[in-house]
Amino acid sequence: MIRTIRNGMIAALLIAGIFGLSGCSRNSSAAEQELPLVYEDSLRLQYAENFSIDYYAGGYSMITTKRDGSRFLIVPEQAETPEGVEEDIVILKQPIQDIYLVASAVMDMFCQLDGLDAISFSGQKQENWYIKDAKNAMAEGRLRYAGKYNRPDYEQLVSRGCRLAIENGMITHAPEVVEKLEDFGIPVLMEASSYEAHPLGRVEWIKLFGALLGKEEAAERIFQEQADILNRISEDQPSEKTVAFFFVSSNGMVQVRQSSDYIPRMIELAGGRYVFENLGDPESRKATMNMQAEEFYHKARNADFLIYNSSIDGGISTMKELLDKCEFLEDFQAVKEGNVWCTSNDMYQQSLSIGYLMEDMHRMLQGDDTSPMHYLFEVQ
Repeated sequence: MIRTIRNGMIAALLIAGIFGLSGCSRNSSAAEQELPLVYEDSLRLQYAENFSIDYYAGGYSMITTKRDGSRFLIVPEQAETPEGVEEDIVILKQPIQDIYLVASAVMDMFCQLDGLDAISFSGQKQENWYIKDAKNAMAEGRLRYAGKYNRPDYEQLVSRGCRLAIENGMITHAPEVVEKLEDFGIPVLMEASSYEAHPLGRVEWIKLFGALLGKEEAAERIFQEQADILNRISEDQPSEKTVAFFFVSSNGMVQVRQSSDYIPRMIELAGGRYVFENLGDPESRKATMNMQAEEFYHKARNADFLIYNSSIDGGISTMKELLDKCEFLEDFQAVKEGNVWCTSNDMYQQSLSIGYLMEDMHRMLQGDDTSPMHYLFEVQ
């Protein structure tokens, strides 16, 4: 069942004069008749760079994930599976169900697309979900825990008919898992939104999952809501106020984001400036790095705002809790002026939070308290 379009397809399309156009000629040339699929158009992405979607006559679509070069041919429910395609393209016939979802950031997208019923197996246990619909589905037995990315429950996945595994970049550390899943006839799609350079590139991955579920219009609408937020806040003059985004570990180290990470980029897009310039190695793909307390004190003491990252230890709610973690913070300008904020615990699982979090940051920087925040709250 794993196939792909033959190598002569592109050449034939070029001969037919339809390759790369927004539509295709309906003339039935000999070259076109020989093709298993007829190319019509490609999805025009605004920010995402790590996937593409091509459309073919008859409602077929081809998803390509560019980090690993995998291709997935989506066959509409009432359509026939085409013949004459090569063996390295995965054929997925809609409706696509019984998915093993390991990439937790994708759950929010499926829920927003009203596609949770397509997922039968989870890489997270019930208590580790912050997304209410996922937690409830596990409590009701509609969604089952099937093991972590590096230790899936193969017996359960096979016996219950898993059709697709959606992994994140962590699966590259366990290639033997991919091989074994594929040996059992379970194809693997690697979600790579974390590799996107622009924060909204992450959000735009909802279009890929919209294509899987046949919910492209809903995906486009959800993405555009996020893009509209960025367009709206970009109309204001940047404040240029500095922001330190951090977490204090139990051993006293301070974890911060590398300057090339998407969080500093969000701060910039919100109109602020990340206090740590040129921090870390942009080629390393690491999002965070540890910093000695003394270095953090030296570089962030005069930051206009502090944002505490709650995703690891559950966060803080009072200034006393913050100072109990790190006494020297009482010397910080943001602490003295009452400009300390904390993220909500569910921020990272809520992959569609990015536009709203940028809006929160923008309002924080602008001193706008006219409406409630989504994913930030002020520490008192």
